[in-house]
Amino acid sequence: MPVISMFYGLIISMYFMDNKKHNLPHIHIKYQEQEVVVSIPDGNIIEGKIKESKMKLVQAWIEIHQEELMADWQLAVQGNEIFKIDPLK
Repeated sequence: MPVISMFYGLIISMYFMDNKKHNLPHIHIKYQEQEVVVSIPDGNIIEGKIKESKMKLVQAWIEIHQEELMADWQLAVQGNEIFKIDPLK
């Protein structure tokens, strides 16, 4: 699972060929022992749980980088290499 960004203790990943369980574009986030799957288009939680303060950071990052995330999603579902995305600063 390629890591596409890391910031404030959050590790953001995107799996290759990962459109079977969750059909919509999404990312996987780990923070300490917590894990969550978040949709790219709207920043809503699909599965899992994470601290609300960390979720707000993730949602802000998604909003800033939505076009890059969607481009990476298209690459990932085709099994192609994806690109790193700048962290939240």
